[in-house]
Amino acid sequence: MRKMRWVVIFLCFLAIAVNYVDRANLAVAAPQIEKTLGIGPAQMGLILSGFFWTYAFMQMPFGWFVDRVGARIALPLAVGWWSVFTAATSVAGSVSAMFGCRLMLGIGEAGAYPSCAKLVAQWFKPAQRAIATSIFDSGSRVGSALSIPLVALIISTAGWKASFVITGVLGAVWIVGWLVIYRSPAHGDMTGPTDVLPQREAHAGEPHASWASLFRHRTVWGMMLGFFCLNFVIYFFITWFPSYLVQTRGFSLKSLGTLGTIPALMSIPSGWLGGYVSDALYRRGWSLTASRKTCMVGGMLMSSVITLSAFTSNIYLMLACFGVAYGSLAFAAASIWSLPADVAPTPNHVASLSGIQNFASNLAGIVITTFTGAMVALTKGSFTIPLIVAGGFCLLGAFSYLVIVDRVEPLPTKHDGHDDAETARSPV
Repeated sequence: MRKMRWVVIFLCFLAIAVNYVDRANLAVAAPQIEKTLGIGPAQMGLILSGFFWTYAFMQMPFGWFVDRVGARIALPLAVGWWSVFTAATSVAGSVSAMFGCRLMLGIGEAGAYPSCAKLVAQWFKPAQRAIATSIFDSGSRVGSALSIPLVALIISTAGWKASFVITGVLGAVWIVGWLVIYRSPAHGDMTGPTDVLPQREAHAGEPHASWASLFRHRTVWGMMLGFFCLNFVIYFFITWFPSYLVQTRGFSLKSLGTLGTIPALMSIPSGWLGGYVSDALYRRGWSLTASRKTCMVGGMLMSSVITLSAFTSNIYLMLACFGVAYGSLAFAAASIWSLPADVAPTPNHVASLSGIQNFASNLAGIVITTFTGAMVALTKGSFTIPLIVAGGFCLLGAFSYLVIVDRVEPLPTKHDGHDDAETARSPV
């Protein structure tokens, strides 16, 4: 029981996996929904974007909420909320109703990543944070990979409505497991004294940082821009990738559930490798800045190969380009999601920073869904422009993590109304 922290990370992994199954099932069911509702790609793009509006704008409030009430309460609350509206999507019979369900879904799912990042900060030291982060974050790739064959199977046997009901029930099962298993890090009989990580709380007279003051630092803006670029590409996989394979590459529902999962499957071990490498470099004497930036910048640069997929007619070469791109993004993401805990001025700001960077990153979800839908409609079914733009954002993300993000260390705080001496080198 002294290694309870790894059980906690596994529960986080499952929560994120369910999260991504529930958000990605619409993308898999999109061709059938378009036929049922009699709509085209532009309207489908609008429905797909609905989730991201509330998911993005609820990140910062939910991050603040997690820091106040704790992840033990916030995470199951979030899972329960999004599970209800996943199931409710099955009864949506119009564009407006489905758009509304996606808006409500986004509110609940906004609490997942800030809660998990908070748990990593509570249970793990810096030398293990990237690998712990890579484990829970790999739930996004597992969920994305599972959503394609799972939802495709349900649709082929019971219809697209049943896919939303069944995937919604998964969240209820997870909540039961969480309530039965989870204890706080300080609960000695669950963790043992050697695994309890003391949490430094802010006291009167000690340095402090308000929520709004976090935006004074260029590192925070670099985190926001870099993560926007990464998610611009990742959300292509989650939203339009199934439609791309079916409409442009001629995939059947069966091949979508087999060959279509290759990029997501390649990304799972790549994320774990990214977390391992980042922590290993740090343990071997590299600075936290060098170890994190090496993985973030290298992963973002390599992911730009996604553009090449638009210029090959070979199905397997196309899938290889997508697989390398997705895997490289996952490699970088392990370090990216370690940043909130690495740079938070106090433990009470970890979830807030997670929400801030995830807010910016999910604005990309709004952009990529609507932009791709508009481009496909304007170019009569071509995905070439969106894939070229995605490669450009990969390069911009690498620049942001290399240049705009400052040293990876706790952000300076204020003391008695004056900035720490280091403030001069960190603000925008």
